[in-house]
Amino acid sequence: MNEVTSTNVAREDLYGLAAEFKTTPGIYHAAEKVHAAGFKWFDCHVPFPVHGLDRAMGVKMTILPILVFFGGMAGLLAACTLQIFTNSLEFDIWALVPLVGYQFEVSGKPLLGAAAFVPVAFEMTVLFSALTAVFGTLFLNKLPMFYHPILKHPALTRATDDRFFLVIEARDPKFSRDEVESFLHSLDPETVIALEK
Repeated sequence: MNEVTSTNVAREDLYGLAAEFKTTPGIYHAAEKVHAAGFKWFDCHVPFPVHGLDRAMGVKMTILPILVFFGGMAGLLAACTLQIFTNSLEFDIWALVPLVGYQFEVSGKPLLGAAAFVPVAFEMTVLFSALTAVFGTLFLNKLPMFYHPILKHPALTRATDDRFFLVIEARDPKFSRDEVESFLHSLDPETVIALEK
């Protein structure tokens, strides 16, 4: 078919160009070629996960696991600090403020017994890790996002149903409308669509 729709979009109003594909191999190989051509600002919109598509796009590893690790460490430190304080006999912070915790001896066990710390430390580590994962994911993905330019074009609603779209954004340093349009046509898509901001 290889037609271009919405060609009347002005240059300053252009968000990018989208190529529509019917199959997963089509979008996969197109993503490989776009990445190999040196484009940085492009994305694939697909109705279901396509195995290996992130590698074909050249998507780098996320920093989220590192953030989750440090979130878990913060939870562990918070749990240990809380338990040491609440079970302490008496200690000074910089020898200025005397602090006395809740000195309850249970069954003759030591006040600062490491075995008693495990359940609270474990739960706080898991809690802080989980919260860091949730809010880190939202932050890194810039969510919630209440508007995106691809939602303007009615054809791209099929990206949640049965079509695959590769969008090269106009902000890409290599973007030139005529060159990108001919490049997308060389990928053998169903259509090439101009997207408004």
